[in-house]
Amino acid sequence: MNFKNIAKGSTESFKVDEGVILLKQTNENEFESNFNSKIGKDYIQFHFCLKGSSKFLFNQGSYVFNVENENSILLYNPHKELPIDLLLDANSQVISILISIKKFHSLFSNESDQISFLNNDNIENKLYKEKKIGPMIAVILNQMYQQSLNLTMYKLYLRGKVFELMSLYFSKDKEMDIEQCPFLSDDNNIKKIKKAKEIIISRMIEPPTLQELAKEVDISLKKLKQGFKQVYGASVFSFLIDYKMQVSKRLLSSGNYNVNEVALRVGYSTATHFINAFKKKFGTTPKKYLMSI
Repeated sequence: MNFKNIAKGSTESFKVDEGVILLKQTNENEFESNFNSKIGKDYIQFHFCLKGSSKFLFNQGSYVFNVENENSILLYNPHKELPIDLLLDANSQVISILISIKKFHSLFSNESDQISFLNNDNIENKLYKEKKIGPMIAVILNQMYQQSLNLTMYKLYLRGKVFELMSLYFSKDKEMDIEQCPFLSDDNNIKKIKKAKEIIISRMIEPPTLQELAKEVDISLKKLKQGFKQVYGASVFSFLIDYKMQVSKRLLSSGNYNVNEVALRVGYSTATHFINAFKKKFGTTPKKYLMSI
């Protein structure tokens, strides 16, 4: 499968298992980005919009599926290839999971009574399904998006998360989300945690203290700590450090800034502290990273 990004944005592709591919598609620009990929007709497509909005185009744009924030679509057509032609709006994020029908059958063959299109009567039918992203699925998606491990460990981590997500996606127990994570049963709590994330990202050079952040989003300090870890898989400041490192990597890759300039732009008062943080995160110094690209 070939994945191509037109205009600035980024696509990360991971083969997490035989017949299972995960795509992380991000557009941090102020304009729309286009992502293209050829996908075989033997693959089931799951597309989850974590942020912003997106459009999936088919048949040269004659069919358009809109996928807004916190929504998803499932696509499958055993008779025709459905190449990905994704228009991602400014400041948007989409995670796509592609699973071969063979792999899907091996995972869920015993659950054909719960998953209708696995029945022999439906196996040749086309499938299109829109679905709201539930709280627990949102947590897993954010964890997959934000988690930072070395590549080998990250693929192992993703494999577990993909299978966990699939089991929740097809679960008929509507109370499962709330029972497993009571905090997330309150949509208002989730909005406050998301607001907290946006605040620390927008003010990463001089972020508020945890107490100030909790007060600003009108939530208790305890709920802020617990909720942030549940939604994003990391503490507030571990998340912020990881975000700073990802931004610094992009700035260095652009070739427009030296190490000292990047350090200041992501909120480090000295280059030494920045270099140590960068090396801890990526296993190499910024200078060596620049020499490798």
